[in-house]
Amino acid sequence: MIQPEQILSTVSMIQDEHLDVRAVTMGIDLLDCRGADASQTSRGIQAKIRRYASRLVATCDAVGSRYGIPVVNKRLAVTPISDVGAGFDSAGLVRIARALDEVAAEVGVDLLGGFSANVERGITLADQALIEAIPEALCATRRLCGSVNVGSTRYGINLDAIGKLGHTIKALAEGSKEQDGFAAAKFVVFTNQPTDIPFMAGAIHGSNQPEVVINVGVSGPGVIANALKRHLAQAQRDELGLHDLADVIKRAAFRVTRCGELVGRQVAAELGIPFGVVDLSLAPTPDVGDSIGEILKILGVDAIGAPGSTAILALLNDAVKKGGLFASQSVGGLSGAFIPVCEDRELAEAVRQGSLVLEKLEAMTCVCSVGLDMIALPGSVDAGTLAAIIADEMAIGMINDKTTAARLIPVPGKEAGDFVAFGGLFGESAILPVRNVGQSARLIAYGGRIPAPLHSLRN
Repeated sequence: MIQPEQILSTVSMIQDEHLDVRAVTMGIDLLDCRGADASQTSRGIQAKIRRYASRLVATCDAVGSRYGIPVVNKRLAVTPISDVGAGFDSAGLVRIARALDEVAAEVGVDLLGGFSANVERGITLADQALIEAIPEALCATRRLCGSVNVGSTRYGINLDAIGKLGHTIKALAEGSKEQDGFAAAKFVVFTNQPTDIPFMAGAIHGSNQPEVVINVGVSGPGVIANALKRHLAQAQRDELGLHDLADVIKRAAFRVTRCGELVGRQVAAELGIPFGVVDLSLAPTPDVGDSIGEILKILGVDAIGAPGSTAILALLNDAVKKGGLFASQSVGGLSGAFIPVCEDRELAEAVRQGSLVLEKLEAMTCVCSVGLDMIALPGSVDAGTLAAIIADEMAIGMINDKTTAARLIPVPGKEAGDFVAFGGLFGESAILPVRNVGQSARLIAYGGRIPAPLHSLRN
């Protein structure tokens, strides 16, 4: 049992170093909400979400206030809607999407994830209907997020699905062009998607989860950056090695994880539902002092994207996981370091300066916990090129047996070097150039599946 006195030493982390619980996400199983048609199903979904989530926001606020640890976002994740709405056409699924958005607003949560499908082995009629519904569903709603898992280390990658999703992303961007393509920021493509992510846009409530559960996503880039700064100020630089700094990161990650689990378990206990996992992912924000990019600079590169950036990110990711695992037996989700360009002030500045390019970002995703996240691209990039970028990222996840994702935003009417601002935690950035646009059409036209690597046969 975690005791409150175990975190009394973290007051400065909260006040000065941007420590917060980034997200408390309630997962809810909706399979028993299926009705005779989309309208009846929507009513069942809304009734169940009201039953479980009506006190979520107030409880998070009360617990956060009690311990002095802000809970920034309160969210919901639901059973993938391709399963709940199997047999309905795309219009019916859009009806369900609107119902989800309405009830999310009613219970006061910030975002709701789960307008999703898993197509790693093939696309069913239900999956096809959901993919067709995604552009209208996400453009017509404010809080709803969606995802599609297109691959896994066990089964390979569905290139047919990726080809379709290149067009889906273009349609999302064009359908929200007055908001600079913002609807695309609410959609992500995965390989090896976990079923208990508390972060958006990829949160779902997987089939292996309880009826209802609380999962927590912690923050902490500012805490780790300041711990490193203090250690460097107190020690002689020539007396330090990277292994010493990795130990500093582990100890800071331990403290951050304990705080997050304390809040999550208290929220779950007061709501009378099970506690699930703490996601250890370092989630940056656009705020000054809350950046993964700042940590990279502290650890030795003068320009983010310079040689050595990938090695530093590997060290950071590993140290965060080791510290978090020592702090908690309930670790899950993505758990590592995020590098979402628009959401990280230092990363966005590196893009503006030209030191961080798409190819280097892809290399860095080999060792971080997610992938190409919140990447603003020229609106002129075609669907085939978007699909090929996604295919590259999915291959990294499949071969390395890790989660990778792509959240790409082709900004209508803007080109490389232009500026885009989405506001809030979604942030802002210069638009990244994409080289060799239009040179991958034959690859995507082949379709089919990229076979799984050999070690998928180990069972």
